[in-house]
Amino acid sequence: MTDQITTPRGKITTKDGKASLEWNTNLGPEWMSKFSEAQKFVDSEVLRLSEPYVPLRTGMLIMSGILGTVVGSGLVQYIAPYAKFQYYSTRKPGRVTGPLRGPYWFERMKQTHAVGILKGARAIMAKEAK
Repeated sequence: MTDQITTPRGKITTKDGKASLEWNTNLGPEWMSKFSEAQKFVDSEVLRLSEPYVPLRTGMLIMSGILGTVVGSGLVQYIAPYAKFQYYSTRKPGRVTGPLRGPYWFERMKQTHAVGILKGARAIMAKEAK
């Protein structure tokens, strides 16, 4: 007697008391593609949604985030020499030009937008393969 259980990830076949497992060969590339697409979404959303929180004087700090980030890498970096000082600074900022702008911009953005970013990433992962 032969029994078989089939799922999108593969199938298990049992025959004469022995079981064999056969993985779906397309599973790895399909999931890696989804993970990559979701990571690109998260990185770009972090940059986009952080922008109103980043201190603004000339716009170079914001641009250093765009230049210092490889979208999809999972690492968003602001590479201006003064970025770390601006991020952790507790002194009263000079010309900030906006009520949201100031230190700890990522943490403050995350408090407001984390649920939406995660929801978007989940939607990408849930999409059917083409």
